[in-house]
Amino acid sequence: MADPRGFLKTRERSLPQRRPVPVRIKDWKEVYEEQQLGDLQQQAGRCMDCGIPFCHQGCPLGNLIPEWNTLAWRGDWGDAIDRLHATNNFPEFTGRLCPAPCESACVLSISQPAVTIKQVEVTTIEQAFAAGKVTPELPVRLTGRTVAVVGSGPAGLAAAQQLTRAGHTVAVYERADKPGGLLRYGIPEFKMEKSVLDRRIEQMTAEGTRFRCNTEIGVDVTAEELRQRYDAVVLAVGATVPRDLPVEGRELGGIVQAMDFLPDANRVALGETVADQVTAEGKHVVVIGGGDTGADCIGTSHRQGAKSVTSLEIMPQPGEERSEAHPWPTYPMIFRVASAHEEGGERVYSISTKAAIDDGNGNVKALRLVEVRSGQGGFEEVEGSEREIPADLVLLAMGFLGPEGEGFVEQLGVELDERSNVRRDDNFMSSVPGVFVAGDAGRGQSLIVWAIAEGRAAARGVDAYLSGQSDLPAPIAPTDRPLVV
Repeated sequence: MADPRGFLKTRERSLPQRRPVPVRIKDWKEVYEEQQLGDLQQQAGRCMDCGIPFCHQGCPLGNLIPEWNTLAWRGDWGDAIDRLHATNNFPEFTGRLCPAPCESACVLSISQPAVTIKQVEVTTIEQAFAAGKVTPELPVRLTGRTVAVVGSGPAGLAAAQQLTRAGHTVAVYERADKPGGLLRYGIPEFKMEKSVLDRRIEQMTAEGTRFRCNTEIGVDVTAEELRQRYDAVVLAVGATVPRDLPVEGRELGGIVQAMDFLPDANRVALGETVADQVTAEGKHVVVIGGGDTGADCIGTSHRQGAKSVTSLEIMPQPGEERSEAHPWPTYPMIFRVASAHEEGGERVYSISTKAAIDDGNGNVKALRLVEVRSGQGGFEEVEGSEREIPADLVLLAMGFLGPEGEGFVEQLGVELDERSNVRRDDNFMSSVPGVFVAGDAGRGQSLIVWAIAEGRAAARGVDAYLSGQSDLPAPIAPTDRPLVV
């Protein structure tokens, strides 16, 4: 284990400081300052190397957390990154973006604050990049088989990297102008600078993965053409159909889906010019939805110079501590404060939108709200609680329903499940032989760590389909709790 008395000597968590709010909202750089390495190693030393490491089960990737905690504590960064890369292709992504269910499952968290697992992870990979230890891993031999991966988000990238290293010739198709999917155009710069993504894409390109951007499958290339060109296809197209707001006035100008707002903001933050950009500058902004996407909209609106920002959530405000409904080691629903919430604005809970109010020119000027409470048939309105708030820009961040059914998915003829996701078997193959699915397209909207885990598992299914067997790791099956690799 790490320091045998570490959890006794150091009882509190210590994380990097966030840059001061007045400073960070003036730029798009990541919000965290660098943590002293000695402080980080002291935190890693709190790991107890439990007999049953529940952090393994909390992590969909089955990350070998006690092992690389010990190595980080010792300062053995070379072995630490080897153990980390054994289960996770992209720890620099998860170390920044994952909500860390592993920490919720930390045994130490029963009586003390959890080990700072996520920070040890991201520090380990950054140490590896700084030391030049993240280099292309070329396949030992080529199989002569070809695979098309449709979608370049975390699931698609993980599947592509695993399959390339297994010796298959892999092409990743992306309809945007650059690879990365939501990692590039959905995640704001202040959460992950795109240079972090670009250096990993460079590694994958050097390994032999080919990227075909500005190519929409189903339009530029039909599903039939793709299947004729490649021996196998992996669908990693995400769950991109947004949940809408069916209320009076929804058609008014200024009511925009989050994913019609965030990508253009990212482009402009990177110095690109976007025609007719929807911006929060000088506006009363209302964000409907209290999840990560909603927080991204809040932080982006602050940086664009919004006049005010209000976040609406239909659910009641969670408590500060675990409830009986979320016992350890499950991931609890508790009140969390993201960096964007620190930067200003109001968070309103137990509230529902009844209507959007027209300014007389076809644009929204206000929202009519009503307080709600849980009832026998769902939410019930609280009588006499209606009110209006100003709203020049309304951003809908209420989650996603599944993959886009029209176009490529429809052309393939794959079966969908009752939630409109692509149905797959335990090897991640769809109802169409040779067509596999990974990530949100098959699982539904989920976490980045699940996307990477599914990409790795689907790669094993593809490899076995093409080669008869596979030596690639299989961390999960579609319906499993995560297993240790």
